[in-house]
Amino acid sequence: MAEGKIIQGPIIHCVDPYSLTVIQNGFVIVDDEGKATNNTRSTARFQIAAVGDAADLHTAKKKFNFAREDLITLGKTQLLLPGLIDTHIHAPQYPNAGLGYDKPLLEWLDNYTYKLEKQYRDQELCKRVFDAVVRKTLDHGTTTACYFGSLFRDSTLVLASSVTRYGQRAFVGKINMTKLAPEDYIETAEKSIEDTLEFVKEVKDIGNPLIQPIITPRFALSVDMELMKKLGAIAKEQNLHIQTHISENKDEVKMVRELYDNKSYADVYNEANLLTPKTVLAHGIYLSEDEMNLLSKTGTSISHCPESNVNLGSGICDVRKLKNHGITLGLGTDVAGGASPSIITAMRSAISASTNLSFADENSKPLTYIDVFYLATLGGAKALALDDQIGNFQVGKSFDAIIVDLDVKSSVAPEVGVCGR
Repeated sequence: MAEGKIIQGPIIHCVDPYSLTVIQNGFVIVDDEGKATNNTRSTARFQIAAVGDAADLHTAKKKFNFAREDLITLGKTQLLLPGLIDTHIHAPQYPNAGLGYDKPLLEWLDNYTYKLEKQYRDQELCKRVFDAVVRKTLDHGTTTACYFGSLFRDSTLVLASSVTRYGQRAFVGKINMTKLAPEDYIETAEKSIEDTLEFVKEVKDIGNPLIQPIITPRFALSVDMELMKKLGAIAKEQNLHIQTHISENKDEVKMVRELYDNKSYADVYNEANLLTPKTVLAHGIYLSEDEMNLLSKTGTSISHCPESNVNLGSGICDVRKLKNHGITLGLGTDVAGGASPSIITAMRSAISASTNLSFADENSKPLTYIDVFYLATLGGAKALALDDQIGNFQVGKSFDAIIVDLDVKSSVAPEVGVCGR
């Protein structure tokens, strides 16, 4: 006999890319012991045993011979959604959210970002900020986040501890940066590799299946080719994910070409073996046709960060063009380039950015609410190569969900509650 929970009420998720499935009165049966399916990939105790229309609930309960159940019936104003996924966020930058948008990207890094990030030698500051950003993202319904940490191994390990404490699913990366930053906020190439290997081991030693280390060269101007190749080798040897930035700002793109013998941004990463099905690149505003084809061929994903792109005056990413090239896409808040740690805000910003793009290009079609909901859920899961585990309510996946209440009188926005993982 199995034991589990049943959630009954309106259910919304994406079964297929860029389409919406709505079950007006549905159910999800959650197996508490993770034994109702043969899915060995799931990393959580709670697995989805069945999903469907409430009219079929009795039959489903008999099939799984549930000995005991906890029935959660959603209220008239409540919805069950998959947990939201932030594919790009800088945890140390959280105190700067909403500040310093008078500078373009490279000047913004020098004038605001690096000055804040180098303070994270202070372990007490680390704990206060990282606890706060994990709690805040969870409050906004982000059950999975892909975090950039700081340059410092110990401080980034504090971030992993905060994620563990509050039960979020996350990738956590110690950044690699040997140049183009203040002298007291860079590392040698040797130290970068040494600390990366140690950090990967330390995160694995935590023993939390919801947290994974991720290889994190800051961007192509922060490291050289030799270091990037070594990081790519570590990712391959240990089967790790990779995150970095690409083509966010015109000046940045120009500098990459000047530094790497007129190679394109994507070609630089490809030469370093950093483009993989487990790689997510933030931004991708100024990718050429050849670069988009390369990303599609290598299975590399893009994290679309619309709020940050506007705040820093970087530009507007043509999401539909990337999609039409077969590139997997997710959404990122890119705090603190983005002012809000809310993926719902990123969804709104993505629609606004695409609408503004359509004003200048009559052939450009704005994104819809369905498009951005997909990007925030199943699309984000695919971008992080987690779609075999999360992103929708497919049988065999981990139960990773939020309940949204549309009738919260004390708030100007719907209340979001994390109800499973």
